[in-house]
Amino acid sequence: MTQQITGNGSKSERAYEVRLLRPEDAQGVVNLFLAVYGEEYPVKLFYDAEALTRANENGDYYTVLARAPEGEVIGVQHAFRSAPYPSLYELGVGLVLKEWRGRGVAGTLGRYVVNDVIPRLNIEAAFGESVCYHLHMQHMSSQLEFTETALEVALMPAETYSLEEHAAGRVATLLQFRSYKPKMQTLFLPAVYDRELRFMYANLGDQREFARAGEDLPSGTPTRSDMKIFSFAQVARIAIHEAGSDLDSHLAALEEDAEKQGVVVLQACLVLTSSSVGAAVEVLRNRGYFLGGALPRWFDDDGLLMQKLLCPPDFEAIKLHNARAHEILRMVRDDWKRVQARAHG
Repeated sequence: MTQQITGNGSKSERAYEVRLLRPEDAQGVVNLFLAVYGEEYPVKLFYDAEALTRANENGDYYTVLARAPEGEVIGVQHAFRSAPYPSLYELGVGLVLKEWRGRGVAGTLGRYVVNDVIPRLNIEAAFGESVCYHLHMQHMSSQLEFTETALEVALMPAETYSLEEHAAGRVATLLQFRSYKPKMQTLFLPAVYDRELRFMYANLGDQREFARAGEDLPSGTPTRSDMKIFSFAQVARIAIHEAGSDLDSHLAALEEDAEKQGVVVLQACLVLTSSSVGAAVEVLRNRGYFLGGALPRWFDDDGLLMQKLLCPPDFEAIKLHNARAHEILRMVRDDWKRVQARAHG
């Protein structure tokens, strides 16, 4: 399915086509990335037409593109897998050729992905990481009915955006989610985050029941996790599928490995349908992790994001677009202060 957008006749306002990638488009997407970023974009998939085509064929990526009448790819937006649950897709990696900017191309691509592509492909949930040094992406996500649930502090180095935009220091991102196929769950809320998580879930719309997390970590059960390291961002993301009695030593080994690889931001994601999640949270807080927020459908079941910084945060530089996001920032910052006090007290 495609969508034709008609303009007023000038080069920047002529008709263009919006649709999913076809194999013959892939080199045009590569050319777009070369035109906008040179050879410096950190995800090298977008410089390999055959690999990008395969990623679209197997569903790891869905590339939505805007194509001028002459065939030139003038903009793209992506839905891609980045979470443990394969039917939760991240939205991002969007860009528009410079001479076509300011004409609504980015907004058209975003609406087409959210309102047409995702429902047609039966994707169950989607999220975005909106940068927090400007408000445009946050506003757009809210207009597309995404809800703020978490804040990633100091996630990306400013150099990631230096070719196209201006950011200083490491950049925070606001996580915003939208459900397409609700799933009923019972979530166990750690006592230390009971009020915070109830607030984060308040506007999501899905039906969830809440219970108090109270069990200890299971004795004799080994922790199961996997860790992905994003070298260009100096970030390690740890998905803890099951927290066992060895969680502390398990994390210590993962952190040592991550630090040797230059990581300065550690993220750990816990399963909120586990009744022992409260005990796992205390292990993490004792190791310097603080609240990030709720991750709906992260494991299919919901997740809880915790984060640890080996670099100084700059909370004052974080720009947010609404009162809900500011309240999440306050909760995250307050917990960071509490964890810091615990470490130095």
